[in-house]
Formats: sequence, structure tokens, C-alpha cells
Amino acid sequence: MKSLIQTLQLIANPTKFLDNCAKNYGDIFTMRVLGINSPPVVFFSNPEAIAECFAIPAQKLDFKKATHVFKPIFGDNSIVLQERQKHNRDRSLLMPTFHGDRMKSYGDTICQITQEVTKDWQVGKIISMQEVMPDITLQIILQVVFGITPGERYQKLKKLLSKLLDDITTPLYSSLFFFPPLQQDWGRWSLWGNYLQRKQQIDELVYAEIAERRLANDILRTDILSLLMSAKDENGQGMNDAELKDQLISLLLLGYETTAGVLSWLFYLIHSHPQVKEKIIGELNCLGKNPQPAEITQMPYLSAVCQETMRIHPIALICTPRMAKEQLEISGYEYASGTIFVPCIYLAHRRSQVYREPENFLPERFLNQKYSPTEYLPFGAGYRGCIGSAFSMYEMKLVLASILSKFQLELVNSRPAKPLRRGITIVPDGGVSMKITQKT
Repeated sequence: MKSLIQTLQLIANPTKFLDNCAKNYGDIFTMRVLGINSPPVVFFSNPEAIAECFAIPAQKLDFKKATHVFKPIFGDNSIVLQERQKHNRDRSLLMPTFHGDRMKSYGDTICQITQEVTKDWQVGKIISMQEVMPDITLQIILQVVFGITPGERYQKLKKLLSKLLDDITTPLYSSLFFFPPLQQDWGRWSLWGNYLQRKQQIDELVYAEIAERRLANDILRTDILSLLMSAKDENGQGMNDAELKDQLISLLLLGYETTAGVLSWLFYLIHSHPQVKEKIIGELNCLGKNPQPAEITQMPYLSAVCQETMRIHPIALICTPRMAKEQLEISGYEYASGTIFVPCIYLAHRRSQVYREPENFLPERFLNQKYSPTEYLPFGAGYRGCIGSAFSMYEMKLVLASILSKFQLELVNSRPAKPLRRGITIVPDGGVSMKITQKT
């Protein structure tokens, strides 16, 4: 019964659940939050304990069992579920597509999509950032990652993905992934049957795009799907269609709603702190008219604002869970085989021992100090850290700067926004409604 209650508490209000646990039990606490008969799940927020957790050799951990709740969403071949050699192989194929000169080729596309979505904004119009940001980030994913340009397949994918994500982020739908006995396919009118049907439709569209791309064999394309199709491991083997499909779905789900959520927080926090907005606008103005994406992404204060936003509201609340295959020791405590370890990003970012006034939005802290990878880890860290972290930061800065350079906005509601769970990320409640007061 305790497992069920704790799981439902985590699903319903994860930040409140974690805050209460930290307040009552300290830096390290054990809960049972993976459904009925959950194994013990140990949360760590102390930097030293997190470092020990990251240092455990991969052969002593089972990532597949610890992340089983993601399997129906991401697919069997997702990098999230892979272990050791397979994980290393997939990571080596995926990582180059998100770094180096390839990033620069994505900058213009990100700015163009943002401008297209906002082209009809007029003074006096009220917009919801919780609606606009997912629209922008989904289009970026479809064009930059999938390489799909607007057309019939693009619109079908956009519609299916938006609707599916709207549904699976609700507490009722989310519960299905934590409680396998609820995963019963009784046809399209059952929750799980409806989910499987729509997931199959998405998979079929992705497979059709892969098949079309293999026939075309266009070596000049620079989207991430094309780069992945041509990538080879040390044995000269590339990804098969099932692997490509699952990796693409994982990249989409991990990089779409999460980045949109942080962008919503960015607009809320910037416009709740006028002095922060003025500094960003001043920094942008120093670049002159029509600055290049590379110039924007190097702006120090803009970078600090994005970092501070992700400190308070990280893209994910936890790092990848990992299950002990044998008895292990962390911070002087012995844990039995089967225990799941969870480095907690959310709590690590709110430690008063590390951050002065941790509840306050103070971007300057990132201009004046450098934090260790176990003190500040918005994308996780170690060999299971997010492969798209550089791309996500790049995308956030360009979307934010593109809008702030064209429009002056103000918050419609002065009420403080509260964190609300939406899927695997946390968004501001109320949708961050903003009024356009001026076009520049």
C-alpha cells in the first residue's frame, strides 16, 4: 500500500513530493515510487553522493530494469534503455550529430521557424507561451532532427504527436506506465489500446520517412536522421530501421516538451524580473541588427539566464535511474542488489550549501562562479548524460532572442507561477499568458 501511495504522490505533484522528502529525511532518502511492489528507490542530492553514484562501473548496474517505465514510449532500441556496449555504440553514433559545425547549420532553421510562428503577432494580442513554445520546438524537432519539411506527412506527425503528448502527460495516462497491470489492450476505446493505436500510427509515419530517405540516398542532407543513416560504428555497421525509429522517437519526446517547458519558464522569469529583461535586451542591442546565431549563443548574460532558469526548473527532475546488480556502498551506506539509485537534479540545484538564496532567480551567480558537474547538472552527467544538451541550450537561446528582439511583452497575470507536472518535465501552471505591447 505504501508503494502505491508514494507512486501516486510522485505522479501527482513531484516537486512537492521531493521537497517534503528532503525536508523530512535529508540528503539521502529511500522511497518506493515505481508502482505496486516497487523496489527501494534511493534519491541523492548531495554532490559527493551523486559523484559516487556516477562513478559506479556500468557492469555493476542494470539500466534496462531501472528505466522500464519508458519502454512503451521510447521503444526497445532506445538509447535510454541500452546497457554497456550497446549504449556506448549508440551514443557514439548519436553524439556527433549534435555537436561541432553541424550545430551551426541548424541555427538559421531555428530562427526561421520562430519567425514563421510569430509572424502574425500584433500589438494587443494575448498569447500563451505554453501553447506557442511546444509548437516552435516540435517544428524544430521535425525539421532539424527528422528532416521533414512541411507537407502531408509533416502535418500528420505534428498533429499525432501533439495530441498524444497532451494525453500522456495527464496523471491518469501517466499512471499506465507505472502500473503494468493497467496496460491492457481492449481496443481503441480503452486507454492503453488507444495509446498503442496512435503510437503505431506515429511509428508507421517514421518508418515511411526512413524508407523514402533510403531510396533517395541524398548524401548532401544535414538533418540528424540523414546523418544517423550514414553513421557507422567501429565494425562498419549502421543502425537498422527499428533502431533509427526508436532513437528518433526518443530524441523527439526528450527534446520537444522539455525544451518547450524551459522556454515557458524563461519567458515567465525574465518578465517577472524587469532588470533581467533590460540586461538581455541591452546585450542583444550591442550585437547590432540581424546578428548571426553564433553571436547570439555566445552572449554571456543570456547564457547565465538560461543556466539559472534550468537550475530552478531543470529539464528533468532526476538523472537516469540505475539498479544495483550487487551490494554497493554509497556515502557509507550499504545497498542491496535490486536497489535503484536516482541522482536528483531538482534537489541538488536547491541546496543552500551550494547556492546562495537557492529559491531566488539570480542569473549573476553563473557569471561569477563555476559549479561542478555534480552541483549543477540540468541535463544529467556522466556516461548517461543527455546527448542533446548542447543542442537544447543552442535552441533555447535562439528562440528566446528571436522573440525578444522583435516584440515587447508583458505578463497578463501577476500571480506567481507554480510548477505543474507535464509528462517528464515541469511547466508553469496557467500557461504563461503574455500580451504583446510593442513590435520592434
